[in-house]
Amino acid sequence: MTTHVAQERGGTAPQGCPGPPSAVLDGPVSHALSRVARLHRIAAGRLLRDLGLHPGQEFVMMHLWDNGPVRQSELIKSVGLDPSTVTKMLQRLEQAGHVRRSPDPADRRASLVEATETSCGLLQRVREAWAELERQTLAGLDGAEGAELLRLLQKVEGALCARAAADTPCRAEAADG
Repeated sequence: MTTHVAQERGGTAPQGCPGPPSAVLDGPVSHALSRVARLHRIAAGRLLRDLGLHPGQEFVMMHLWDNGPVRQSELIKSVGLDPSTVTKMLQRLEQAGHVRRSPDPADRRASLVEATETSCGLLQRVREAWAELERQTLAGLDGAEGAELLRLLQKVEGALCARAAADTPCRAEAADG
């Protein structure tokens, strides 16, 4: 593919960023989205590290703060991660004093997971970290562009959720996008 054709397809990268490899020239949006997601996760990781969290653990905590005690199996489905990954996250969060696991009184084979009272102080700090992440993410956009980006991402998320495997959780509002 010529450079001219690659540029027409959006094949150029922002200044200071590597251009797309030739294998993705027919998927410039997917490649850009993948790069942005990676960089966003790195930025989130930096902010969360200051709170003693690893990326992804904040989603577990957000679910627990919003929903109260839940079965570990339900938590695994809601965050859409591998059971062993969630188990490792819960072990770390439990050691840090942020979650408590106990047998489910309705089914002793199942475990209930809940946020501890001490984790409530973490809630405000996670909100602040996500607000800062939002500022960093939207730094180059004006208000209308940020709103349009959100609208388009919700639309993309809805389309991808519609095609995802049945066991992959998607936010209901994304499908409405």
